[in-house]
Amino acid sequence: MNPVNHELTEVERAKVEKAFAILPPLYQKILKGHLHSISFMDNMPNTALTSPVESSDSTQLFNITFRAGILNETISEWATQKENTCYDRSANPDLAISIEAGELDALQYVLLHEATHVLDAVLNVTPHPEERGALVEPTPYTKGIWYKMNIPTKPFIDSLLEKTRFRSGKTVPIALAPEIYKALRKTPFASLYGMASWFEDLAELATIYHLTHKMNQPFRVVVRKNNLELYKFEPMKNKGVKKRMKHLAFFYKS
Repeated sequence: MNPVNHELTEVERAKVEKAFAILPPLYQKILKGHLHSISFMDNMPNTALTSPVESSDSTQLFNITFRAGILNETISEWATQKENTCYDRSANPDLAISIEAGELDALQYVLLHEATHVLDAVLNVTPHPEERGALVEPTPYTKGIWYKMNIPTKPFIDSLLEKTRFRSGKTVPIALAPEIYKALRKTPFASLYGMASWFEDLAELATIYHLTHKMNQPFRVVVRKNNLELYKFEPMKNKGVKKRMKHLAFFYKS
């Protein structure tokens, strides 16, 4: 896609400053010591990428690169587009998926998500195995939830959910959407993307928790047929998700 550097306008720079300002206290502290730089690119294929940067000592440093297009999107617009990449609508064009998550800048959600990866890398909230398929000692956050980095424990492996994009890499017919969110409701995961790995699980839960519980924004996935609601999924109302919120408390200590 030939990504190129994006120079921020004054309006965009203000959005960036606002996104950093809403981060929890611990995030502010960790980023001051470990965030080397941020950058914005046009024509970038994915939304964002957090990458390690070489340092002159043992300090872990990171760069976060963002797709510049999200500077002009709301959380609802961006999240809806991403969720729709999971589905094939060709056989059911009358069905639609939308995420209702308020009108705040998409950058606020995406920065919080990527900053969680930095915090996780520094504090090891989840294990960081050298090999993708390694069986390692769980952390309190992953214990009982994840067997390996990208394999949930048996109680949370569902045959339908395993077919979804962030588990299989493939889209599924949109007609399956209501059943997919019914299955997701029985898990401790906050989103389909959160099922990709324990890294994304933490980033999604922390971000949606902050959005809903600290910023008083909605977060619900709605499946509609000809604009009539068929099914609604609100992750923060799930028992399994609620049980895991205790692991996020220390994020808010300065």
